[in-house]
Amino acid sequence: QVRLVESGGGLVQAGGSLRLSCANSERTFSNLAMGWFRQAPGKEREFVGTINWNGGITYYAESVKDRFTISRDNAKNTVYLQMNSLKPEDTAVYYCAAKLGNTRQAPADYAYWGQGTQVTVSS
Repeated sequence: QVRLVESGGGLVQAGGSLRLSCANSERTFSNLAMGWFRQAPGKEREFVGTINWNGGITYYAESVKDRFTISRDNAKNTVYLQMNSLKPEDTAVYYCAAKLGNTRQAPADYAYWGQGTQVTVSS
């Protein structure tokens, strides 16, 4: 069973940075593709970025490209989302998710989800 726990959310001013972490209790973490998604109030959950099993392939939503970076440390069973130059429109609950196989951008493709962590960017 995969259990994902996010951390690192909080309140930050526009232009600031945060780093989210997602720890996985499953010892076979290294065979999972990982994704980050976010959901703002009244909106659907949207894709932020994804990383393949060894970190060699990443994809990002256009809205976060060049500002956000996904990385992973398989020895620590953890994936990270470094968020720079944050904007008020980045305010949302951020979720990490895991799936077997290749990276995907649709939430429905991910079988395992964390509980989410709130990120609030003030203007």
